[in-house]
This record gives sequence, structure tokens and C-alpha cells, in this order.
Amino acid sequence: MLVNLLVRNPAWNWPFVLEAMNQTPVIRGLFFGTLLCTALGMAFGVAGGVLLAVMRLSDNPVLRGVAWVYTWFFRAVPRYVLLVTLGAIGVLFPDGISLGVPFDWVIIDALGLQGDWRFLTLDANQLFTGLFGAVFGLAASEAAYMAEIARSGILSVDRGQTEAAQALGMPRRLTMRRIVLPQAMRVILPPTGNELVAMLKDTSLLVGIPLTIEMFFQLQSIGSRTYQTFPVLVAATLYYLIITSVLMAGQAWLERRFGRGVRA
Repeated sequence: MLVNLLVRNPAWNWPFVLEAMNQTPVIRGLFFGTLLCTALGMAFGVAGGVLLAVMRLSDNPVLRGVAWVYTWFFRAVPRYVLLVTLGAIGVLFPDGISLGVPFDWVIIDALGLQGDWRFLTLDANQLFTGLFGAVFGLAASEAAYMAEIARSGILSVDRGQTEAAQALGMPRRLTMRRIVLPQAMRVILPPTGNELVAMLKDTSLLVGIPLTIEMFFQLQSIGSRTYQTFPVLVAATLYYLIITSVLMAGQAWLERRFGRGVRA
């Protein structure tokens, strides 16, 4: 019955599914929207998460507090809500986002000068409704989750490893980079692989910005024009299944590599 449903039910419209998958805007959106945003968002998210994890484990109360507040906020705000907010954040900057000396008018008035000390003004609506806004939103949200994953991995490394490195005269940064993090990767990798797959799927939420070059946005546009809503959803599902399968195979290879010697 399942095979009959998949093959003979005309609602699937498999010829149209294959045709939609091979459209140039869809393929371009796959590479320059879905995959590019996934790669950049995950790269910056992992880097930010490791930094936040180190801050959470620091002896400095200010660094711990900043990392905790960041993690609390971005874990509390749903990713779709964050992306939609970024798409509308231009309302906070009607005159654009200026780069330069903050509150320069106070200094200028005090010195009796004229003009301003701002060298660049960016349109917030254009900045956060494109690729930059998409990557920024995904990375900012992902960093909060990766912070907890990285922190758990760092805490899994025996304290004696750090003490031995310090006894040899290694500074804390070098100890973290050469001793602790390589051993923590065995614990960090499995949940990071899950986050990568989740990041790939969450690129479909970029319609909230909206990022028009993204694959799912393009497929939805085709469905709206042709009134073939269900077949384009099937096309998107097939693309996500293919890419997720490749990512899971890569994750399995990395887990075997970083787990060498541990299982034995």
C-alpha cells in the first residue's frame, strides 16, 4: 500500500518534482543560500560557542556573567523569531547604522567644532535582509547552543591534563588549544553533528528575513506560481534528505578519527 501510494497517487506529481529540483534558481539557492548559510553560520557559531565556553569557565566574574547572559538570551529566543526580528530591525535605525566615534556630537560641541566623526553609514534594512543578516542570525543563535556543548566537552577532560601542562610551563591559552580541546573533541563532535544537521534544516526559516536566494524560498515561489504546493515540498524534502545523509556520513568518519584509541 505504501509503494502504491508513492508511485500511483497523482498528488505526488513526480515529473514536476524532478523538474522543480532542476530549476536554475533552485540549484543556485541550494549552493549560495542553503549550503553557504549553513557553512558560515556553523563556522561562526562554533567559534563563538568555544569562546563563550572558555568565558563561562573563566575565573573572571565579568566574563562569566557576559557569557551567561548571552547564552540565556539566545537560547530563550526561538530562531525563527530572531530571524524575523532581524528582518525588521531597520525600524530601530531610521538614519542607518553609523560607524565612527559614538556620541561624537557631545565631544564636537564641547570643543566648539563642526561636522561629525563618523566615516561610514550602512542601511540597516539592506544589511540585515540579505546574506549578512541570515548568517548573523544563525551564527548568533548557534553560538549559544555550542557554548554549552563546548563547555561540557571541556569539563569532560581530566583536570590532571591541565595540571600536567601547567607543570611543564605551558600557558593557559596553549594548554587549552593543544591539550584540552583536542581531547574534548571526542565529546563535542556528536552533538555538534546534530547541530550541523539542525542548522541545515533551519535555513528554511530564512524566509522570515526574507532571504530570497535560499532554496526553500525559491521552491515555494515555484509552487505559488504553478499552484503545485505539495510537489515542491517533496522536492525540498528530497534535497534535505540527500544533504543530511552526506553530513551524517562525514560526522561518522570524524567520530571514528577523534575516537581512535579510546574504544580500544
